[in-house]
Amino acid sequence: MAPEPTIDDPKRVCVMDASGRLGAALVERLLSKGYTVHAAVQTHVDDLQVFDEMSNKKKNLKVFRSDPFDYQSLVEALKGCSALLYSFEPVQQEQDSFDQELMAEVEVRAAHNVLEACAQTETIEKVVFTSSVTAVIWREDRQSTEEFQERNWSDVNFCRDYKLWHALSKALAEKTAWALAMDRGLHMVSINAGLLVGSDLTVQNPYLKGAAQMYEDGVFVTVDLKFLVDAHLCALESTSSYGRYLCFSHVINRSEDAVKFAKTLSPSKVVSLPHSWEDGKICQQRISNKKLNKLMMDFKS
Repeated sequence: MAPEPTIDDPKRVCVMDASGRLGAALVERLLSKGYTVHAAVQTHVDDLQVFDEMSNKKKNLKVFRSDPFDYQSLVEALKGCSALLYSFEPVQQEQDSFDQELMAEVEVRAAHNVLEACAQTETIEKVVFTSSVTAVIWREDRQSTEEFQERNWSDVNFCRDYKLWHALSKALAEKTAWALAMDRGLHMVSINAGLLVGSDLTVQNPYLKGAAQMYEDGVFVTVDLKFLVDAHLCALESTSSYGRYLCFSHVINRSEDAVKFAKTLSPSKVVSLPHSWEDGKICQQRISNKKLNKLMMDFKS
């Protein structure tokens, strides 16, 4: 019998795409916890000053230029790592329908290539895959769902018919990743995140397509960066993590919260508020993150 593959360093992990907001925050947190980090940044990213400054201070940081469509670059970034924390950061988000639909195909291909590279990397023991709440909540019969949980999936045909391109991309990419993970015997965990809030959030964010309906349905949820990073680290480090985890830190289901949120968007002057956001109603919450809360109960950030 062949010997079991050995991990060069059990605390050596890869973050891909490290050039995104979430990825960069994960790199910083992992380094602070003593991990050796392979920061895989997209080949189109020119400004690596932040990583250069970090690598000068942190000898356990290695920066890799990677492309989800260049298989060898993925293999190089993953070499010797025990885990991958993966999030897809597109080169750009075009606003016309054709490019948005095409983006779904791009994200699916990227997920397939990354999971295949993980399957071919003997040292990889776990993959933490960043997905979205939008991969859970969109379907024709959603009103019949009393509470959305991890078992629910968005209907890709419904998403395509109503041009919900973000939901379509996330649902198809996550399904592709799960199919490949199960076929190759990879231990994968997905973090299905709400809308990531911050000063860079704009009205053009594709997650916001259908925001008024999400509000009415009681499933309009957001997550702050620290909580999202905590969730990823918990999923990585916990030996009991499995399957999907809905991840959000705030539910927007009161009109005052909706109005306050809308005013934080940039540029705020072009935001047109749906009437339902200003009528004083409270929408019943119909989404649960109990599974993640239970996992994180004893997690120390």
